[in-house]
Amino acid sequence: MKTRDKIILASLELFNERGERNVTTNHIAAHLAISPGNLYYHFRNKSDIIYEIFLEYEKLVDYYLDIPEDRAMTAEDMMFYLESVFDGLWSYRFFHRDLEYLLDSDPRLRQDYREFTNRCLKAINRIFEKLAEAGIIEAQPEDLRTAMSLNVWLVVTNWMAFLKTAHAEETYANLTINELKQGIYQVLTLEVPYLTSGYRDRVLALREKYRPTLPDRNESETSG
Repeated sequence: MKTRDKIILASLELFNERGERNVTTNHIAAHLAISPGNLYYHFRNKSDIIYEIFLEYEKLVDYYLDIPEDRAMTAEDMMFYLESVFDGLWSYRFFHRDLEYLLDSDPRLRQDYREFTNRCLKAINRIFEKLAEAGIIEAQPEDLRTAMSLNVWLVVTNWMAFLKTAHAEETYANLTINELKQGIYQVLTLEVPYLTSGYRDRVLALREKYRPTLPDRNESETSG
């Protein structure tokens, strides 16, 4: 593997484990047993590394949301999209832990993320359209489908922040992929009112696999 690729992978690993703000270029260089000068030969600063990591994440999500137009969509397709998107969230979880700060720190990233968001919203909208064509959900007018797409995007991109506030910092630091994928339950819940009778029970059963395990309020008050 080329040194440049090793830097990207090591940075992603460290950012995910420790948080981007707690990792410096010196930490990355030490992790790889290379000199800081060698790292700076490939990247001018940490912002450049983060930007390259985002480009990889962007390509991954674009690939996941490549919607087949030559056949009807299935419930399996729907679950594949959800599982894949949350897998991507897990692999690049540092990015959504501190998204606002990262976007404010790099104008390139801010512009690209805006375009990325618009593409994802269009893809989600098209997924809802295809689900309706397949008879899985009821057909909806464009304005409602657009609102539903935005709601899905908000759940997906903010689920990690919710876990941070709901479970407190200690649990958040030890977040597991299974806990993250509990966000799929919330996304499927948005579809429940629109499910057709032929698919309702099936989708509800699929949703149940991801039911969130939230902290008990009484326990929290007692321990406090």
